[in-house]
Parts: sequence; structure tokens; C-alpha cells
Amino acid sequence: MEQQNEKCIMLLDESLPVGLIANTAAILGITIGRERPDVVGADVTDAGGYQHLGITKVPIPILKGNRETLRILHRRLCSEEYTGLTVVDFTDLAQGCNSYDQFTEQLAERPEETLSYLGIAICGDKKKINRLTGSLPLLR
Repeated sequence: MEQQNEKCIMLLDESLPVGLIANTAAILGITIGRERPDVVGADVTDAGGYQHLGITKVPIPILKGNRETLRILHRRLCSEEYTGLTVVDFTDLAQGCNSYDQFTEQLAERPEETLSYLGIAICGDKKKINRLTGSLPLLR
């Protein structure tokens, strides 16, 4: 990942309980790591000889919004203007399913406008991401 021109962020629903915020961030992070392995650094060894698996090479700010903000942002991300960004979303449907098979079956029957977004992760062109999320506050 070219740090000067690229960025990663997560936007989470601030009204979620802390456990669901943590779960949503973990799920988004796993998928970003799969889709963008260039954001993960090499394994490292400490002075005692113990190996530590690579972690993200770039900061990933966690921003906050509400479900309406997430819905609007998701719709904008689907436009041609934001083509080329890596976008991962996590919805109420996904959170409520007991298996991935159940999720895929139910999602195939649900129109997008009925989904409620709990979180979205975005990686890619820094200018596009800043234009889209630059006014959103950090989750603290």
C-alpha cells in the first residue's frame, strides 16, 4: 500500500453496544486483510527471538456515524465516482445469522434497501476517502 496516496478507514454505528462495535471492527478488519494483503506487514522478531505475526502497516482510523450516515455512505460508495475502492460492509442481517450459509441464503432474498449497516471499511485512494469521510468524527 502506497501510504502517501492510499488510506483505510472504518466507519461504525456509534449506537451499537461496545461488544458489537468490537465484533464489527474485527469482522471488517479480517476481510480488509484478505482483500488488501498489502496493508499487512511482514512477521517480525523481538530481541528475545520470539516471532510476532505482521500487523497493519497503516493506521486505520475508526470513525463514528449513525445508521443513516452508514446507509448514505454505502449508496455513495456504489456510485461510479468511488469505483476502485475496496469496500467491506457488515449488516444487521449478517450479525443475526448463525452460519455463513444462512447469511448467504437470506441475503439473496433481501433487497439492499432493507439492510441496516453496522459498519463499513474502505481502503483505497486517499482523496476519494477523504472527500467521502473527512467530516466524520473519530469513535472514542
